[in-house]
Amino acid sequence: MATERSLLLFKPDAIQRRLAGRILTRIEEKGYKIIGLKMLRVTPELARQHYAEHVEKPFYPNLESFITAAPVIALIVEGPEAISVMRGMMGSTNGRESAPGTIRGDFGSSRQMNLIHGSDGPEAAAREIDIYFRPEEICEYSLDLAPWMLASDE
Repeated sequence: MATERSLLLFKPDAIQRRLAGRILTRIEEKGYKIIGLKMLRVTPELARQHYAEHVEKPFYPNLESFITAAPVIALIVEGPEAISVMRGMMGSTNGRESAPGTIRGDFGSSRQMNLIHGSDGPEAAAREIDIYFRPEEICEYSLDLAPWMLASDE
């Protein structure tokens, strides 16, 4: 089973609604390791870099306005199949359509204000991590509980 890294952003609505601690708790309780964590304001320049594939789309101005409106928390999560596991925990993009038990299903009711971003693949994760974190901001360490999270043959 591949150990992966994923970039997550707790979006401005998660911060304003004071959900960051509850979301972070879910990730840690799942057994995933946080190896980078910081709060920042996304600038228009940073938004254009992160959402480069969407800059020319008609919805981009609203997206930029939203992501720059208040602070975000950026974190790097590491663990087995971190990308797909985090995306599963997040739920569908539209909170109204997300299953109960997911972050968006439990806390969200909007398509655009959907609380959390997660990398959608290994290439995106590497690119996004490089956008938000310098190498010296990534803290690699071992977890003493790691042997208790997976069987040795997984």
